[in-house]
Amino acid sequence: MKWDKMGKIYTANGQQAWAYSHAMIPTPELLGNGVIRMYITFCNKQGIGRIGFVDIDAKNPEKVLAISSEPLLDKGQPGCFDENGVVATSIVTLADGKKLLYYVGFELGTKIRYRLLTGLAVSDDGGQSFSRVQRTPVLERSNTELYFRCGPFVLYENQIFRMWYVAGDQWITINGKEMPVYTINYLESKDGVTWGPKGKVCIDIAHKGEHGFGRPYLIKHDGKYKMFYSIRVPNLGYRLGYAESQDGIDWQRKDDEIGLDVSPTGWDSEMVCYSAVIAVNNKYMMFYNGNNFGQTGFGWAEFQEW
Repeated sequence: MKWDKMGKIYTANGQQAWAYSHAMIPTPELLGNGVIRMYITFCNKQGIGRIGFVDIDAKNPEKVLAISSEPLLDKGQPGCFDENGVVATSIVTLADGKKLLYYVGFELGTKIRYRLLTGLAVSDDGGQSFSRVQRTPVLERSNTELYFRCGPFVLYENQIFRMWYVAGDQWITINGKEMPVYTINYLESKDGVTWGPKGKVCIDIAHKGEHGFGRPYLIKHDGKYKMFYSIRVPNLGYRLGYAESQDGIDWQRKDDEIGLDVSPTGWDSEMVCYSAVIAVNNKYMMFYNGNNFGQTGFGWAEFQEW
């Protein structure tokens, strides 16, 4: 697999209080009019995330066409699982035009650093605004996935909602700092709202040093499901991983084939993470974050060969 890095597209520059910094976890949607809408999480000065968008030209992705002036989805109300910020990770457009936005809510802890659970918001106006389906998570914590049920990617296939997500119930101490432990798991749902309490592990910790994974993103190509995800490694932050599957449930890791790593210098020289791959004009494009979990913004790479 070979990708050509094309450059950085956008990062927040303090122009709005709610979008003071970052441009995290690019989540693309091809709108059909030559525009790619990137659902993006921006942060205020306190680091609280809100979901907005950056519209880019499908033929020239470095050309920014529009930026949201207000959040599409604000943080949750006090006491809710998303009171300390929200992060978009997956968008699903149904046949009737309704859009389902799956997002992660941040809840700070006292005995642990935080919990990350999944919420759902819906748009009936073409993505101009979103409202929560409920104030509680659609992936609530469970006995075996106690602290983390987050980072979802959702496909709607054969009248079934299929979700690949990050799950975990433990922390480990690395260099004196408590760090989360995650796997990538799989669940199904009939309505996209009600999911089971425990998923099947798809991508497990298998190599020395890795302790978790970030936001899976899937495409179907050449008769296979192909998953792009982030691998969390101590002292390095995130690197990108890759796996293949015939059915979307049993996976073979092929991380060495990802073909995209950090640059020698610049905005993605320390970290590459949170990748999303889509087909545009018969070409595959990857959008991803760079250093410090998206503080330096998001950029893109163009696929050359499998």
